[in-house]
Amino acid sequence: MSAARRLLSDAVRGGLLITLKLGEMPAHIPGWRACVRYGAPVADRIDGGVLDRLLRHHGGALRAVRLHSARTPRRDRDVAGAYRFDDVEQISGVARVLRVRVREAEGVPPLLQALAELPIVERVAPVTVCHTPSAHATALAHGAAHAREAAAWVRQCTRIDEALQYERGDAAVLVGLADTGVALAHPELRERLRAGFDSVDLDPATVGGVTLVGDFRHAGERPQDEVGHGSGCAGILVARGDGMPPGAAGACGLTPVRVLGAALGPNDKRVGIGALDNIDAGMKRLIDLGVKVINMSFGTPESMLVADAPRPHEEVVRYALARGTLLVAASGNSGLTEKYYPAAHAGVIAVGAIGADLRPATFSTRGDHVALCAPGRDILTCGLDGYQQASGTSFAAPHVAAICALLASRAQRRAWPLDADDARDLLVRTARPFAEAGVTGCGAGVLDALGALQALDAAIDRHIRDEDDRDDDSDPVPSALAA
Repeated sequence: MSAARRLLSDAVRGGLLITLKLGEMPAHIPGWRACVRYGAPVADRIDGGVLDRLLRHHGGALRAVRLHSARTPRRDRDVAGAYRFDDVEQISGVARVLRVRVREAEGVPPLLQALAELPIVERVAPVTVCHTPSAHATALAHGAAHAREAAAWVRQCTRIDEALQYERGDAAVLVGLADTGVALAHPELRERLRAGFDSVDLDPATVGGVTLVGDFRHAGERPQDEVGHGSGCAGILVARGDGMPPGAAGACGLTPVRVLGAALGPNDKRVGIGALDNIDAGMKRLIDLGVKVINMSFGTPESMLVADAPRPHEEVVRYALARGTLLVAASGNSGLTEKYYPAAHAGVIAVGAIGADLRPATFSTRGDHVALCAPGRDILTCGLDGYQQASGTSFAAPHVAAICALLASRAQRRAWPLDADDARDLLVRTARPFAEAGVTGCGAGVLDALGALQALDAAIDRHIRDEDDRDDDSDPVPSALAA
């Protein structure tokens, strides 16, 4: 119980995420987007039974919505915001997540324990607050020649330019960027972006200990960055290349979603902050829009969670993998051996950072779940206005996400399926060694973009040859059938 109370200091006051078991979701609960966008009334009851009684006993009045919308709306609109969820949505759990707010936040710790014991509840957790990993960034004037020269090592060690000559990318392959949004009018980005959206819906009264700034209430269709973090990731992915190296994702498209708002951090520097329900809702919608890769440069450390608490983003990660979406996440910037989520989830490609010396950065979070490292120190990229040099695993992950998009483009060009396990295997097998031996907890080595693409082609060619050999070794067709 004391651990739960400590956790609530990092939670949205009175916020719960409740996943019901299969078949237990009441039909009358509206969807969150239906309430926000179309005025559907929020539900003030769930089951009319023990679930409601517990919520009211410990938390007073309640408000409840379905966190996610269905991929395919149903024709019957008798219930505002209700949808027909398919089997993948049901089995992964995204169809069964309730976003609940109770009036009396002090009652949440015993409420969590009581709800977890109900037979109809699969999992329950407080809505915790997620931050972009601590990173360093320095604003630059346009055309900072010394920064461009200093950035050359990034392209050399990863062979990104050679990879783009080998595979230019496919505009039909979309990368989703779940972050603080992007600078929509930035000259490097404005012609490279698909229409995105904003899922940030924060209330200063319920998010304690931080000062929210900018637009933190009005989720909508305009993912304007107010921090600079998302714009930095976007530049690495798809920049035009006027004042910085061109984006590593080549011709692939970018769909930005603002899942993190802005808050004042140390020295009044803006940092990204978001509630887990806002993040998961944005992720689900990105997946349903058909993005092939999602970059996630944010995380929640395991040390912030109660020992038996559900791990953040579990349902939406399971849903993404079932839909064939490749997930790439920053490992974290603590410099410790620990787990951050979503990076530590199975199926997610966790990325650490290296510097120009090809050694893991001291700030890079380590662990057996880390797949590989990519450049993440003093990276030249877009800022809110102009350019910045940024450091952090946040800026290593987009390099890997970009190459995942090129791998998906190559596989699509050759009519070949590519899933998350395939992509991770290709990246790990072709990673180049670190500059020093004996590195542990930082994955297989350094990203080799060209090597991964060549390994994909080799694997496809090998499979085709094996198929041809099997056909040649098969029994001859009987003469009667041949005739």
